[in-house]
This record gives sequence, C-alpha cells and structure tokens, in this order.
Amino acid sequence: MTEPALRARSAAGARLVARFRPVRAHRAFWTALWVAAAAGTAGSLALFVVQRNLPVDPVQVVLRLVGASFAACGLVAWRRRPDNRSGLLMTLAGFAVFLAPVLGLFDDPLARTLALWLSDLWLLFFVPLVLTLLAGGRLRTRADQVITGAVLLLVAVLTPLHLAFTPNPLEASLFLVVPDARVAGVIDVLSSITFIAVPVATAAVIAVRWRRASAPGRRALQPGIAGALCLLVFAALLAQALVTGAPSRPLLWIGACSLLTVPLAFLAGLLRSRLARGGLADLFRGLSTMRPAQLQHALADALGDPGFRIAYPADGGYVDGDGRAVTVPAGDAGRSVTYVEQDGERVAALIYDPVLDDDPELIDVVAGAASVALENRRLHAEAEARLAEVRASRRRVIAAADAERRRIERNLHDGAQQRLVTLALQLSLIRRRIRQDPEDAAQLVSSAGDELAASLRELRELARGIHPAALDDGVENALEALAMRASVPTSVSCRLAEPVPEPVAFATYFVASEALANTAKYAGATAATVRVVAEHGHTVVEIADDGIGGADGRRGSGLRGLEDRVDALGGTLRVTSPPGGGTVVAAEIPHRGA
Repeated sequence: MTEPALRARSAAGARLVARFRPVRAHRAFWTALWVAAAAGTAGSLALFVVQRNLPVDPVQVVLRLVGASFAACGLVAWRRRPDNRSGLLMTLAGFAVFLAPVLGLFDDPLARTLALWLSDLWLLFFVPLVLTLLAGGRLRTRADQVITGAVLLLVAVLTPLHLAFTPNPLEASLFLVVPDARVAGVIDVLSSITFIAVPVATAAVIAVRWRRASAPGRRALQPGIAGALCLLVFAALLAQALVTGAPSRPLLWIGACSLLTVPLAFLAGLLRSRLARGGLADLFRGLSTMRPAQLQHALADALGDPGFRIAYPADGGYVDGDGRAVTVPAGDAGRSVTYVEQDGERVAALIYDPVLDDDPELIDVVAGAASVALENRRLHAEAEARLAEVRASRRRVIAAADAERRRIERNLHDGAQQRLVTLALQLSLIRRRIRQDPEDAAQLVSSAGDELAASLRELRELARGIHPAALDDGVENALEALAMRASVPTSVSCRLAEPVPEPVAFATYFVASEALANTAKYAGATAATVRVVAEHGHTVVEIADDGIGGADGRRGSGLRGLEDRVDALGGTLRVTSPPGGGTVVAAEIPHRGA
C-alpha cells in the first residue's frame, strides 16, 4: 500500500493495529475476556438471588442481558476488526453495564460507593460508539468531542458531586461531605438537563450525517440511528420522570429492549461485509471476460457504492474504462483512493466512499479483483498483439518465399540458363566445324569450357544462398568461409561449448550473412567481427562493425526476414546502431525445440 493516507488510515489507526496485533495472536487473552463477560453476566444476575427480599424487576433483568449482548457482540467485532475501535467501545459498554450490579453484591462501603458512582458509566462508551461509527471509533469532529465531554462531566463530576450532598441513607457513600437536600436537588437538575441534552445533541448530529451520507455511509450509520433512538427514549423517560415524579414503565421497557438493537445492527453490518466479500468471490469467476466498464459496474454493485470508479494511468493523468478523464481526489476530498500496483508499477486507482475504509479486508479483496482483471486484460492484449505479429510474420515469410523463388528463377533465367543456351549453340557449331576447321573448333571448345565453368560458379553461388554447403563442416568453418568472401575485413570468434542444432546453425549463418551484407552496402565500415557462443542451451551470435551506424531494424526486408527466422525458433534479434557508433546485430536462439 503506497499511500495509506489516501485510504483514510490515520497514523493513530496504524498504531492501534500494531498495538492489538500481538494481542490478537494470543487466544488466552480472548478466552479471559469471554470468561469475564460470562462472569459479569452471572454476577449481575446473581444480585436478584442474593437479595431475595427484593422483588425481581424484569426490566432490570433485560438490562443485564443487554450488557451481555454488548459484551459478546463487542468481543466478536473487536477480534474481527482490531483496527476499528467500535468493537472495543461496545465491549467496554457491556462490561460497564455489569459493573454496578456486580459491585452491589459486596456489603462494603467502597463497593457501595463505586456502584452508586459508576451506574451510568456505560454511557461514557455508548455515546462515543454511536457518534463514531463512520470514523472507526475515533472522535474526529468538535461535536463528537463536546458531546462526549458532556457525558464525562456527568459521570466524573456531577454524579460524585451529587453523592457528596445527598442526604438519602440508601445512597450514603464515601463521597458524602455535607448532607444538603437543596444543593443535591440543584445538582440533580443539572445532571438531568445534561442527560437529556446529550441524547438530543447526539440524535441531531446523527441526523445531519445521515442526510449528508452516501448509500454505503447510511448503511454504516444504521447502528448509530438505533443507538440515537435508544438515547432519545431514555431522555424522554427522564423528562417524564421529572414532570410526573415516577418513570413510565412502558418507556422503560421500550428503552431496555431498544438497546438490544444496537449490537444486532452492528453485527449485521459485519455480516453484510462478509456477504459482500462472498459476492466478490463469485465475481472472480467472470473476471476473465469482463471489460473495464463492466468490471467497474460489477464492483460498484458488490460494494453498494454507485460512485465507485476505476481510473487507469494515461498521459500523466487518469481515465476511466471509456477513455474519459478522471480526477483522482487528494486529501479530504470526500472520497478515498487505493492504488493497484503490479510489479512495482501503478496500474489503476480505486475511488470509493470513505466509509468503506472501515473494512480494509473488503477493499483488499476489491483491489485483488481489479488486479486480476487488469492482468487478464494485459494478457489478452499481449496475446492479441502476439497473434497479430504471428500473422504479419506469416505474411512476410510467404512474401519472402515468393520473392526468393522469383530471385532464383531470375538468376537461373538470366545467368545459368543463358549460359547453358550459349553452351548448346557452341556445341552445335563444334559438331559442324570439328572436321572442316579443327582449329576454329578448338577455340569454340575452349570458349564452351569457360561458359561451363561460369555456369557452375553461378549455380554454386545460387545453391549457397539456398543451403550453404559449408555448414556441413560445422558452424565455425561456414562462418570462416563467409568472412573470407566478405568485402569488409572480418574476424570470427567461436566458442561452442555444446553442439548447435541444425536449424539454429542455419539461422546463425544467415544472420551473419545478412548482417555482413548490410555492412558492405550501407555501413561504410573498415572492419567487422562475428562472435558466436553456444552454451547453456542457447546460441548467441553477434555481428559488429565500426561503420556510421543509424541502422533501423524495423526497415528493410532483410532484417525483418532475419527477425522472423529467429522468432520462429523462439529467439530474439536486437539491432543496436547509434549514429556514428557502429552497428551491432545480436541474435539469441534457444536450442530447445530447434
């Protein structure tokens, strides 16, 4: 991942992952937490058994079970996604629900004081959980910080301050300083106002975010909506108690039961992410035939993000699958970016809703799908280019074969054939004059012998172009003979550590022959060298001259024909010819398959 900032992964998030990664590896840690959650649930419910003189309140039983659901769902989410603090906050909220009831089991002033003080501690974790679902459990806005600060004020200041003045013997605690009902009443009103203001402000913040959020953001906010509604129910319950003097049982039931919807909604979000990854797994089956536009549409559907885009580098910028320019956002532009790289080269940019950063595994799967599709696309393009080159090479081979046949026909017609016709005429004259004019016949015989010798030379040259007989004595001897006939002084160096297959020997000879012919025609060179090395299953032939350079292997049928011949054997041909720096023609031909 080359630019984690663009994926909305803050340094704090990276530190959190590093912090909890070793913890994640130890099962004992998680086992201890699950045992503690079970013990907390049992301990909070044991209060009804220990205090048998008190009637069992079903609402209180439900609230204890709410704590168990928060702890269980929080542990699952925390272990599943340790880089997201929401699971940790949910776990802490569940344990905080247990804390006061468990402390109430002990007949001790300190335990009783802590139970009275920490009865609302769960709010200190629940409210940030509701507010930060889109931020991975982190307080990133001023509104989040102010609302959480108000909860902290309620729990850490107003509650112990109320206990310091309350004269109620049932609430007597170690905090008690001066029993004063009037002061305690004022503090109680301030606490109630704060308690009511926090849910209203939280609901307002969630409503604004819901209105501004994209489709993935609204799905991620569903647990927050459930939590805000729960808080509003409890705020209404407190307001009704202030007015009437007694809490409404129906509202209390609604509030207690509605709390169960928060962890369930959160787990539903985790399940949705897993289902999305499962959908992407199904998507992999069709990647081989998908075009870029189809891939983008399929991934957008799988992510539930209509604004998802795949951008490809082009001319210093980015374009989409249809070739239209795409602006890759930077910084806090309301979209996140993940770059897809292959062999260290950036091949695509994925642009998506920042909410999806909360599920890094899903983004990694999407990046993998895009990478596979791009690799398929590249391989298809290479295969098409290779097929086109094979077709063009086939056409060139056919054209070269036709041209070679025409050359042989022309050489036979203009050379050896004409000489043989002349020789036939001379033999006819000799037959007529051998008795009448022996001296003239002798001259004709001598002339016929010259014609015959010239015809033989031309036929040998023609045969050498078709199949060099010198190769029957080995590559080195054939190249030495070729160098002796070259018009430019040529030296030959051969290091043959293993036998050279006949097709490779032919290709080596013709590469050297064509390169030396080009040197004589165009290079203006004073010297040339031919070097051949055969080892490790390859033959490398290199022809270099000290000419004017500037040769272009893409022009001229000679070098293209050599390239086709070498390519047919699975080899490569390279021409290096800087202006004024001479020319080097090098071919590497494998022995396998030759």
